[in-house]
Amino acid sequence: MSTVKTRGAKGAREPREPKLGVLGGMGPQATQVFYQYVLDRTEASCDQEHLPALILSDTGVPDRTASILTGNTEPMYQRLLADARLLEECGCTVIAIPCNTSHYFVDRIQQEIGIPILHMIRETARTLVAQGKRRPAILATDGTIRTGLYQKECAAFGLEAAPPEPAVQRLVMSIIYEEIKRGERGSLEKFAQIDRALASMGCDCAILGCTELSVFRSYHSLPPFYVDAMEVLAELAVVRCGKQLRTI
Repeated sequence: MSTVKTRGAKGAREPREPKLGVLGGMGPQATQVFYQYVLDRTEASCDQEHLPALILSDTGVPDRTASILTGNTEPMYQRLLADARLLEECGCTVIAIPCNTSHYFVDRIQQEIGIPILHMIRETARTLVAQGKRRPAILATDGTIRTGLYQKECAAFGLEAAPPEPAVQRLVMSIIYEEIKRGERGSLEKFAQIDRALASMGCDCAILGCTELSVFRSYHSLPPFYVDAMEVLAELAVVRCGKQLRTI
């Protein structure tokens, strides 16, 4: 297993076993599904072979989309930064944030802490390139779409990310906010309308770019056309914590 070097009391570098910090609660169901993803994808035959993890489910983080679209972002940023610092102080060696919209702040937070934050959006774009994709559709919150988080990261890898038309985006938001976040399983009828619309966009895949949509996928079988960003994050977390991936 890989180790992380930290400074001891006299400045010497000391090895530290990897520990995953999960900055979650956005929403809590998505955090639970993310950790199940991690467990399912770790090659382990007993408790001790799973990666150590500290899960902070901070359900008090202000709504990400509302914060960004109203411009009132500082309270959310300060809350996320405090959470990231807490995970670092508790001995975590890497942080995963199973919330796409909150990645609006990740690069800024990364400058303030000393352990790496796994960038779910950037790594998803990297994964699509490795798969030979060229034009992904984006299914995400209004906040993620309007800030161009996926568009920018995909463009940096030579991908042309395509958000859905406004009527389709309203269906996506309805599934996220009116169904999954309320503890429901999500409407297959609404998703079928989304699926039909994506078929006419000329995309070679679609990114599930909201972790509530990852929860939807955990309830309903979706074809390989849909690439789950949270699954990308979970697999990266396993590898970065020195564990072997299990094929599922």
